[in-house]
Amino acid sequence: MQSSVKDLLDEIAVLRRERNAVILAHNYTTGDVQDVADHTGDSLELARRAARVEADVIVFCGVYFMAETAKILNPSKTVLIPDALAGCPMADMINAGQLREFKAAHPGAKAVCYVNSTAEVKAQCDMCVTSGNAERVMRSFPPDEKILFVPDRHLGGHIASLLGRRYELWQGCCPVHAKLTAGDIAAARAAHPGAVVMVHPECPEDVREAADVALSTGGMCAFAKESPAREFIVGTETGILHRLVGENPDKKFHPAKSDLVCADMKKITLEKLRDSLAGMKTEVVLPEEISARARRAIEAMLELG
Repeated sequence: MQSSVKDLLDEIAVLRRERNAVILAHNYTTGDVQDVADHTGDSLELARRAARVEADVIVFCGVYFMAETAKILNPSKTVLIPDALAGCPMADMINAGQLREFKAAHPGAKAVCYVNSTAEVKAQCDMCVTSGNAERVMRSFPPDEKILFVPDRHLGGHIASLLGRRYELWQGCCPVHAKLTAGDIAAARAAHPGAVVMVHPECPEDVREAADVALSTGGMCAFAKESPAREFIVGTETGILHRLVGENPDKKFHPAKSDLVCADMKKITLEKLRDSLAGMKTEVVLPEEISARARRAIEAMLELG
């Protein structure tokens, strides 16, 4: 018999205390998972949190590369992911061998990876970025530095355009954000005249140009709070709407497209979270050599603020 939501929440609360655990949840997980988490955020917010966790156990409600990042930043902690099959198609669009070949074809170039990548790819890179800090981090490179940017061509192209630079872009993308079109933005504007359009920089260039701002999910949350606007069109995975509405109950938020849903993020459920704490599963384990090299790339990013 399925447990009621109240029973699940009670069990999670007890297990969290018994395990001395902290629950981190990404903005794209379901609302009930976000509500039970100790901290909710985007990749940058959660990376910072993971590095500072003092509890014995981190339960990461998100996709696998995010749980890997938490383990890399806090290797002495036990890191669990409630569903080990919660992956990221973008992260899977490049592997360590392909990156080595890409680097060999461009000798002397610095390799920069979006945090939406595997630990093995991070270990091959000089620097990591998130969608929330990419512009600031990439400004730290000399303007004439040759840069290989992996795996997301849209975020890489967005930052290159902002800074007036040219990067060698790996041709990866987020399938969810790639579904959004400039026509969808036009239709959303027609349905909600006057609403401010926020889109994620993982969206294609014409979508970003059709929007008012291109921001990470953490950036969207900050912008919505500070903006005098009362209505917003949101061009990213629909899970963010839960946080936006919760933090701004007096404002209206509309998805730019209703089917912008990451099936992998939605694999994380309260039942799986409960089972993860109960059985201490699934633990994220990384080879020390990979973890140490990947940590250098992530910490190089965090040191820049």
